Amino acid sequence: MLIIQSIEKGIVIDHITAGMGSKILSYLDIDTSKHTVAFIMNADSSKHGRKDVIKIKDAVDIDLKDLGLIDPSATVNIIENHKVVRKIKLEIPTRVVNIIRCKNPRCVTSIERNAPHIFHLTDEESREYRCEYCDDIVSMKEDWKNEILHKERPRYKSGE
Repeated sequence: MLIIQSIEKGIVIDHITAGMGSKILSYLDIDTSKHTVAFIMNADSSKHGRKDVIKIKDAVDIDLKDLGLIDPSATVNIIENHKVVRKIKLEIPTRVVNIIRCKNPRCVTSIERNAPHIFHLTDEESREYRCEYCDDIVSMKEDWKNEILHKERPRYKSGE
């Protein structure tokens, strides 16, 4: 039996569709030198059959607003003193910037390195997004062949 202890303070991302936890963890790009992270894959779930769970100790300032793009069925629990003080149900964002990469070779984002990748939701059910520049359509519900960019976190050189 696997036992993962509760956390005193932090974030628990629960009800993640089985197999999607690694995408969320990669997107968040958590600094594991500062935070303890527990990643549980393919756990039993009475509601969903199987699920992934991510626990991040001592982290409460993570920007979670775009996680619904990756898995809108996930929930985020904010933990303080070993208790859930707030539950957040993720939503599918209507506009995303620098999260999905446009793969159209003729798109301005392929030519101009600093052009932001901006997409607008066109179909909520199939989670389809349209590139603001070239109108290329990307479906986030398919087999996850789309590239998700990492969250930007400050990188420090050794010795700083």
